[in-house]
Amino acid sequence: MTIRLFFSPASPFVRKVMVAAAERGVAVEKLASAAWPIRRDPNIVQHNSTGKVPCLLTQNDEPVFDSRVITQYVDAQGQSGATLYPQDARRFQVLTLEALADSVLEASLLHRYENVLRPEDKRWDEWSRGQMEKVDSGLDDLEGRWFDLLSQQFHAGAIATACLLGYLDFRFPEKDWRSAHPRLSAWFAEVSARPSMQDSFPA
Repeated sequence: MTIRLFFSPASPFVRKVMVAAAERGVAVEKLASAAWPIRRDPNIVQHNSTGKVPCLLTQNDEPVFDSRVITQYVDAQGQSGATLYPQDARRFQVLTLEALADSVLEASLLHRYENVLRPEDKRWDEWSRGQMEKVDSGLDDLEGRWFDLLSQQFHAGAIATACLLGYLDFRFPEKDWRSAHPRLSAWFAEVSARPSMQDSFPA
């Protein structure tokens, strides 16, 4: 099974899909894209009107987006490994954990856009602080309430969390999130050695 995916090597949401595909034995044909927060790629827009990546195309050119939907699609096509979405009582817990990690990731992206893309004289410090507060409280929650579920297996929630932490290291190297989150730090070091994580390292 091969999926076609509009690809951006620095996108943490694209990385989620790449990791999921590798874990489930699904090959990926990378479609070039020029997605950008303030300029949309018309090649993507004709399939996904928001112009965002990731966007998957089925064999019939039907679009599938966003990353949470694509990850479930990939899981359904899986040819190896365990399902990324347990079919027992944990299913909605895993879905909620994935949503939490994605929300924290979105906050970190908004913080970066505010401080990198917006003209300096138009930047809003309170907005940036508000986004980083979401990141910090989310990390606290992952270290605490969600850690047992997170560490059970490399399911969709764990993949989303790993991609979130990888993005923080990639875009916010000055942020020391590890000191206050030792369990999360040790877990991330372990899962980062997985081939799916190594092969999808952002560039």
